[in-house]
Amino acid sequence: MSVRQEFDAWAADGRDKGMEERHWHTAKHALARMPVEDGDAILDLGTGSGYAPRALREATDAGRVYGLDGSPEMTANARSYTEDDAVGFVVGDFDSLPFADDSLDHVWSMEAFYYAADPNHTLEEVARILKPGGTLFCAVNYYEENEHSHDWQDNISVEMTRWSREEYREAFRDAGLHVAEQDTIPDEETEIPPESEFPHEGWDSREAMVERYRVYGTLLTVGVAP
Repeated sequence: MSVRQEFDAWAADGRDKGMEERHWHTAKHALARMPVEDGDAILDLGTGSGYAPRALREATDAGRVYGLDGSPEMTANARSYTEDDAVGFVVGDFDSLPFADDSLDHVWSMEAFYYAADPNHTLEEVARILKPGGTLFCAVNYYEENEHSHDWQDNISVEMTRWSREEYREAFRDAGLHVAEQDTIPDEETEIPPESEFPHEGWDSREAMVERYRVYGTLLTVGVAP
């Protein structure tokens, strides 16, 4: 099944809003770090429900904010969730971003980058469209050090790329992006029941659940275009 087919089905089932709710726990902290200035043009790569463009417009003086997704159904849903004329959504491919060279101030991607068919080329595309000094904020929960994410591939038909922290840094640099920072953002909002309630919803122990959400959380890598 293609990325488009997989996420068209998710959108039709209303799972886009569920993803938004879960991702927001850590996304809001990463978005707050983005150095957005008045009128900046921003792309959300793998926009899903479009929550990031909406949030950026509400919290900053960003100019035009675009959300790109490979799923027409996701894109249609995202359009229906906002009436802001400065937010636009487009169906597109991570391998060929429909933006001119040096045209965007920032690119954001949350829980989507690892679906890229050729992630190294996607980074090259991001570097191409960013203005000098522009940033890429790439946030993922599916990464090598987070052992609790390793079985996610078993639950989805789309091939995913699982890189380590170092592999993210190396790939950013290979694409021509300077790595400005990299750290993990804990999820402090997902409720973790007391030990007496375990096993709990697929978790064998409370310790493992705490590690997944409070320790590993979301890996954020920030790149800057030279």
